[in-house]
Formats: sequence, structure tokens, C-alpha cells
Amino acid sequence: MDIKEIQNLIKFVAKSGATEVKLEMDDFKITIKTTDAGSTETTYIQQVPVNSALPQAAAAQPTAPTAPTAESAAATEAAKVADQDSKYITVKSPIIGTFYRKPSPDKPAFAEVGTTIKTGDVVCVIEAMKLFNEIESEVSGKIVKVLVDDASPVEFDQPLFLVDPS
Repeated sequence: MDIKEIQNLIKFVAKSGATEVKLEMDDFKITIKTTDAGSTETTYIQQVPVNSALPQAAAAQPTAPTAPTAESAAATEAAKVADQDSKYITVKSPIIGTFYRKPSPDKPAFAEVGTTIKTGDVVCVIEAMKLFNEIESEVSGKIVKVLVDDASPVEFDQPLFLVDPS
């Protein structure tokens, strides 16, 4: 499901009068909650973890050289981070948008380096199309590194945090 389809789904739910809609696909889950007035209150998009054997199989396949793009540069950077910190789990962005570490400018950050988090804890928000999507951790552990600056644009599947699961 691409971002246009998600946007259309959000608009449809807001107009339908439904108060909550949950959609589960093979690789992600979406929960959309609306207020009584019909405006969208919160949208949660959560990427479901894929089989851990997949990245190893992809790394074993030879690749042809191509011209570098911003997307491939981000993927290369993610691979470097993964190699250097292989004992850590990476929390990645499930959507494209603007990354914020705080719920608002006058509030404390959701997660700092050294913070212990549990599965389901909100670690940041990502603004996409004027909607602030709370991003929940899919892992438990301690935040060891924040990989994105506050108020920075992020891409789908971009690493956001490194978590020590031990």
C-alpha cells in the first residue's frame, strides 16, 4: 500500500463516520481513529517485522553498479550503521514525513539515549500531511543512539533509533 492509498483511506474513514478502523496487511498494520466531528484524531502505522533471513539473502546476491541516488545513499548509510552496530536493533520509520522527538516544543522528548523502552512505547512522532503519527517501538530495550535530528525529513524504512535489546 503506497502513501496515496493511505491518504485516501484516511479521508474515507473521516467522511464515513466510523470511529476506528484497523487494517492489517502482510507487512504493516494501520489504525485510524476519528473524533465525533469526523476529523481524524490519530493515525498509527506500524510496520510488521519481516523474516530475519531476508536481509542476509539479499546481501549474498551480487548487484550491478548503478548511479548513486539519494535513496541508495540512505540505504548504504543504513547498511553501514547495521554493520557497525549489529548487536543493536534498529527502529525504522514506517512512513515518509517529518521526524519529531517531542509531542510539542514545550514537552520532553519521548525517548533519549539511555531511556529504557518497551514494545508499544511511543518513541517519536512523524508528521505526514498535517497528521502527527505516533511511532511505537516494536522492540524492548535501551535507546543507545538517536539517528535522526529533530524536525528532519525521513523516508520510509529509514533508521531512527538503535536499541540494545539486552
